[in-house]
Amino acid sequence: MNLFLKVLGAILVLIGIILIYDARPITKKFFGFGDQNEGALGLKIFGFIFVIVGCVLLLFYL
Repeated sequence: MNLFLKVLGAILVLIGIILIYDARPITKKFFGFGDQNEGALGLKIFGFIFVIVGCVLLLFYL
């Protein structure tokens, strides 16, 4: 169980970083609405939350 939570935390951090860094290209590719700034902001917020949750998992199960 401990190893599973470590891997899950690392994957969440990785996904969060990708969402933060590539928010605008992901928004352009997958979403077809006019205001891309709101979509990019939403992806960055979700990425930030994923990074925080993943870091907490890594912190408590290392």
